[in-house]
Amino acid sequence: MSKVISVNSGSSSLKFQLFDMPSETVLASGQAERIGQDMGAFTIKFDDQKKEMKLPIPNHKVAVNILLEELTKNGIVASLDEIKGAGHRIVQGGAYFDQSVVVDEKVVDIVDELAELAPLHNAAHLVCYKAFAEALPQIGHVFVFDTAFHQTMGPESYLFPVPYDWYTQYKIRRYGAHGTSHQYVSRRAAELMGKKPEDINVISCHLGNGASITAIENGKVINTSMGLTPLGGIMMGTRSGDIDPTVVFYMMKKLECTPDEMDTFLNKRSGMLGVSGISSDARDIQAALEEGNERAKLTVDLYTNRVINVVGGYYMQLGKTDAMVFTAGLGENDALMRERILKKLEKGMGLSIDYELNRSTRGKECLISKPESDVAVYVIPTNEEVVIARDTVRLLGL
Repeated sequence: MSKVISVNSGSSSLKFQLFDMPSETVLASGQAERIGQDMGAFTIKFDDQKKEMKLPIPNHKVAVNILLEELTKNGIVASLDEIKGAGHRIVQGGAYFDQSVVVDEKVVDIVDELAELAPLHNAAHLVCYKAFAEALPQIGHVFVFDTAFHQTMGPESYLFPVPYDWYTQYKIRRYGAHGTSHQYVSRRAAELMGKKPEDINVISCHLGNGASITAIENGKVINTSMGLTPLGGIMMGTRSGDIDPTVVFYMMKKLECTPDEMDTFLNKRSGMLGVSGISSDARDIQAALEEGNERAKLTVDLYTNRVINVVGGYYMQLGKTDAMVFTAGLGENDALMRERILKKLEKGMGLSIDYELNRSTRGKECLISKPESDVAVYVIPTNEEVVIARDTVRLLGL
């Protein structure tokens, strides 16, 4: 038995789960939020308890120290020596990594080099890794890359139709994201169907505040919607997804804004928030829709259209689709959005959906299609943390 910790850090946050492996029992989970702000928040859950604290968390090193102190203080571990390994989610691994790796100095240098492709993520991941490495110098560390699962795409899917030397010199290409989630739910779908991952084709829809859709043929990714960065692809909570590039040039002139200001418009003020003018949260938009708000209706119609365009394209590219999976915050919990999407796909994909069952399904694993459906449709809660823990145990030989 080995205790390993799965870590998911952002620029101002740190999420974690402590596992007892190989049973995959979650001993504790929680997060530190608003790191670097005047007042932070720390939450830890264990033994059916939930402990919340408001306190200054000036940096990730302090967040890590608070986390480790709480593990011992609450008796979750008798000693930090019980923790044998740490796995860290890394958003951008570029084309360097097609699987998780044990961390060494060279790996750290590459992740640092790739930070310009994920400036809000990679730098924060490294700060958090170094804080854990300092606090727990005796353990091994593993990096698990969001981009790794997508590295099986061929150049016809990952290249952009721009000057080729942009790719060779500047690494401009499609990398995708949420790979750990797409890997988990596609393999879980195969398991639920009593098949091997390499024997089925899956379209997985990771729909949350950030969102991506992936086409998986015989266990390998052949296409995914996110691009060079998590801004590309379908419409999201605050991100525009794919748009005509001329919009960027045109509006920069009209608004007389800088590239950084335009980046803020597209990453933080677009998507559901930008169209609705209400919120980036689909629950708020649904509430407004029920009150007759026209922009809320436009928002859900636009979102639905963007999703079905990608799913329909992947359905044709795969040739045969055995399963479609909904996952992540919106995909797992928003039955009405699933229904809107599925009703638009019914005829073209030969779907037969139990909509009553769909409406009663929230945050739980469920087959919502009927036996006669040409494609099995599942809701499968994602579990990136357990994938990180599994890879950590495997690669460190625990």
